[in-house]
Amino acid sequence: MWPDAHGVYNPLIATTPPDQLSLSVPPGRSEAVLQGRESGAATIRIKVATESWEFHAIHRLNHLAFTAEIPQHPPTPSGWLIDKFHRENTYVIAIRGKQLVAMIAVRGTRPFSLDAKLPDLDAHLPRGSRVCELRLLTIAKEHRSGRLLADFLGYVWRYCLRRGYDAAVISGTTRQLKLYRRLGFEPFGPLTGSPGAQFQPMLVVREGVSRRLERLCDGRSARFRRPRPLNLLPGPVAVHDDVRRALVEPAESHRTASFASDFASTKTLLLELTGASRAEILLGSGTLANDAIAAQLSLLSTHGLILSNGEFGERLVDHAARAGATCDVMRWPWGRPFDLAAVQERLSRAAPGWLWFVHLETSVGVLNDLAALGALCSRVGVRLCVDAISSVGTMPIHLGSVWFASAVSGKSLGAFAGLGIVLYNHRLEPTARVPRYLDLALYAAREGVPFTHSSNLVGALRTALARTDWEKRFAAIAERSANLRTDLRGCGFEIVSAEADAAPGIVTIALPARTISGLVAERLRSEGYDLAANSEYLRSRNWIQISLMSEPTEEELRAAVAALFRICSNSV
Repeated sequence: MWPDAHGVYNPLIATTPPDQLSLSVPPGRSEAVLQGRESGAATIRIKVATESWEFHAIHRLNHLAFTAEIPQHPPTPSGWLIDKFHRENTYVIAIRGKQLVAMIAVRGTRPFSLDAKLPDLDAHLPRGSRVCELRLLTIAKEHRSGRLLADFLGYVWRYCLRRGYDAAVISGTTRQLKLYRRLGFEPFGPLTGSPGAQFQPMLVVREGVSRRLERLCDGRSARFRRPRPLNLLPGPVAVHDDVRRALVEPAESHRTASFASDFASTKTLLLELTGASRAEILLGSGTLANDAIAAQLSLLSTHGLILSNGEFGERLVDHAARAGATCDVMRWPWGRPFDLAAVQERLSRAAPGWLWFVHLETSVGVLNDLAALGALCSRVGVRLCVDAISSVGTMPIHLGSVWFASAVSGKSLGAFAGLGIVLYNHRLEPTARVPRYLDLALYAAREGVPFTHSSNLVGALRTALARTDWEKRFAAIAERSANLRTDLRGCGFEIVSAEADAAPGIVTIALPARTISGLVAERLRSEGYDLAANSEYLRSRNWIQISLMSEPTEEELRAAVAALFRICSNSV
């Protein structure tokens, strides 16, 4: 093991690594897993250090390396050597069971340790880049003759890219420059250190990563595929391989007869699922679908009413205002259900021309009562509009009596984002009073395709709709959602929605004040669980969300809850 000037040292690597290890990534994990082929060989996991025992092992391995093998520091009675930058380091580690077999520290805080050796360090760094320093690279003796280093650094580089770094500096021993070059590093500046122990400052940049390391990082290597954390997001969702294959079919003109046939069959599947009688599929997001509905509302001469008890109810208010659709707003605290008696009183006092609300309010995990509101509106002749973006595909729904409803391809329908859907049940009158792209009557008059469309996105959506057993899916989501809420409450977590109003498929959790939702989500991702926490409304309230739109299993959800409990118990 050879040290550098900053405590970085490198293993002895065989020129042709023995074929002893194969790299595989189990579904739903954000760690690399190296499995030995020999009988009884243990598994090696590469991950970000998060647990107390892992940090204790880091300090012990640091002590072993730099007091015994390399006498840079005197031994300590505790057998620990804590790095002076420990509080600023993120450690990527490789572990086998409870044994630490490799580690490296990633640090983005200046001054770097290399600043002390090269006062003009900035002159050697790419202008405008976000640079980190890699330190304390250590591999246990028994793993220096395999290919662990390449796999390990591949994981580290992926981590750096995910954190927004596009360059990294490291000090490499002059004995291993060829190895470092193979891994994408380039030397810069003068040598540092003393005779017999000289080190070369080296830099790796995103654009200059070697072909070998790039394959390790982007998942194209046969033996190192890009690990995917378990998708617990409300979008984008995990898609089936059949859907993925449909997306990459050769593109087809939207003016061909075959595309028209595929487009019509996709609409038919949507109508069968939702109970609506008409549908328009727009090339855009759910925001576009709601903008198209708002444009239709702006054509009416009557005043409307919007009900809001969360972020997406407030967005409906914004949609209407931007379109010039006048309305009143009834608001409830986020996470509380609508007061249906108050709504009934408001409708009976002065019936609006239309009412718009969010069915499954994603932000708070509340299911608003579509059937009850439909009955109230029907009684007084109010046109009912529904944001059903999170409910279509998550639960049984009947939209046969609504005026308009919005949905999307990239959530619970199990396809890729990029298609906004408007469902309705009446004939649309031609108009020139709204922008062409928002004019649903123009779509209807041109058989749904007045402009360029995407055969790839439509094909993926059609495949997702056709392959799904919806009754089975709805039952599984409802059961797992209820069990998830029980498990979370059993661990002491506060769920934003009351159980009586809880929506299937989305659980919003109010974290304790001592934790920071963004950091909790980041640590969960490092352990293989991708949760929603980065939207402004979530960050500002210290909330996180678990979505079941990608249909995680009961076992995966229990493991995610256990990881969440452990991380929050450690008071992030």
